[in-house]
Amino acid sequence: MSEEFHRIKRLPPYVFAEVNRLKAAARARGADIIDLGMGNPDMPTPQHIVDKLIETINKPRTHRYSASKGIPGLRRAQAAYYERRFGVKLDPETEIVATLGSKEGFANMAQAIAAPGDVILVPNPTYPIHAFGFIIAGAAVRHLPAVGGEDFLRAIEQAVKYSIPKPLAVIISFPSNPTAMIADLEFYKEAVALAHKHDLIIMSDIAYAELYYDGVPPPSILQIPGARERTVEFTSLSKTYNMPGWRMGFAVGNERLIGALARVKSYLDYGAFTPIQVAAAAALNGPQDCVDEIRAMYKHRRDALVDSFGRAGFPVPPPPATMFAWAPVPERYRHLGSVEFAKLLIEKADVAVSPGVGFGEFGEGFIRIALVENEQRIRQAARSIRKLFTENNAPQTAARPASANVSR
Repeated sequence: MSEEFHRIKRLPPYVFAEVNRLKAAARARGADIIDLGMGNPDMPTPQHIVDKLIETINKPRTHRYSASKGIPGLRRAQAAYYERRFGVKLDPETEIVATLGSKEGFANMAQAIAAPGDVILVPNPTYPIHAFGFIIAGAAVRHLPAVGGEDFLRAIEQAVKYSIPKPLAVIISFPSNPTAMIADLEFYKEAVALAHKHDLIIMSDIAYAELYYDGVPPPSILQIPGARERTVEFTSLSKTYNMPGWRMGFAVGNERLIGALARVKSYLDYGAFTPIQVAAAAALNGPQDCVDEIRAMYKHRRDALVDSFGRAGFPVPPPPATMFAWAPVPERYRHLGSVEFAKLLIEKADVAVSPGVGFGEFGEGFIRIALVENEQRIRQAARSIRKLFTENNAPQTAARPASANVSR
């Protein structure tokens, strides 16, 4: 068994591995690393959700196997969320599946619909599972530059024209991880028309739809008439309710696509632990002031980041949504590339970030900064970076950043 397994050969070395190794080594030496790398919320889950988990876990019957597609009450809670938030009515029985986080749902949907050789259109840079879920399934991925509006639609048209075989599906993800780009209903309207024209499945990821800062809440593509005929959309409770370790998400939309996912999952898992599902329903059905508080907290951190890093000579475009900032590597360090620059920040400033190339080749030249430390720590990181820049004995200049807001 010396030859590498077929699917493993299709997975490149993990780009973040070396950065993570340096981060661990620095901490082992006693360094106080300010970790702005992984998007791992640092605040506690709201207490009423935790209380519901504790209440439910004390009932022995909830310790038995659960439901692979999600318990009925949880699916009804997600349907109620879509109706009040987007004005979209969903059938909990046929159009909703609870997933073990949106990442698992995305990967298993890829297994359900893709055959070896199928072509999938994926933005680049993007959240890695958008591409690698399909790569693991044996499909071929065609990358589209992760731009917004008309430019992204034209990229889809171009890819369809020159792809053999014709693409099966396109990934759309707004608000975007890592770029924080957003889209509006007019964009979705044109995307749905394009998908109908070319018979494309749409896989929409709106995991960050509740983390927005500068205007109208991000919409769902399912608000567009005709979208449900070919779309499945993924959401997550991880960031909205500070529940990353609970692993609770959803796939909703087209009945045939949801049925395919449910069938695959029925062979692979029995669903999340029932008390977690009950608590997740309590999150969706309960008071939503906690969501407003979480959003406000990230906005304060965003503003502190933009202000303090700008004063340090490291301009960061203010993200309109998500818990991330997508920042160009300062001009003086651009020759290093995003990985080496990220390593430099760990070694010389005790600050960890994610190199942009880890989200796709078109992410080179950028870093992703996660808002997972408090404002004091963010400003401390800025002071450390300013000291690094000063010690390198040259004033910092940065390329003028493009706006992260791509609403049309």
